Amino acid sequence: MSSDSDIRKRFWKEFEASPYLMVGLEDGHRHSVPMTAQLDKHADSAFWFYTATDNRLAPGGPAMAQFAAKGHDLFACIRGTLVAETDPAVIDRYWSKQVEAWYPGGREDPSLLMLRFDLDDAEIWLADLSVKGLFKLLTGGDIREEERGKHAELTL
Repeated sequence: MSSDSDIRKRFWKEFEASPYLMVGLEDGHRHSVPMTAQLDKHADSAFWFYTATDNRLAPGGPAMAQFAAKGHDLFACIRGTLVAETDPAVIDRYWSKQVEAWYPGGREDPSLLMLRFDLDDAEIWLADLSVKGLFKLLTGGDIREEERGKHAELTL
């Protein structure tokens, strides 16, 4: 059985390989939106997003994010708080030509907003089916407990 530490490491590895997730405020009134996270190997309690001041996430507050790894073998639901990032050094650290393409005014664009997602906790699922288990899944056979994968509730 994988330890919580192993699952946490696997999550960050998969997230780094594909930093795309759906993010929504917990106010319950609007759908989540796709976002690209900016990750820092030394900051495993937060990640960042560039967005616009008129984005539905701009007000910040309690939020949820859903992540699916490229291979669809790891899924996560992440809870935290979105807050405006005002540190110019952080905003500059992740600036790139790809980000600049979204902001006609460049780094000084008045619509530019960076949000920090301060992490609280997550539920992470590892789908670790064997070949035999995958066949059973595809054909409607019974999946044994040890073939179902792993699940962890973690503080991030």
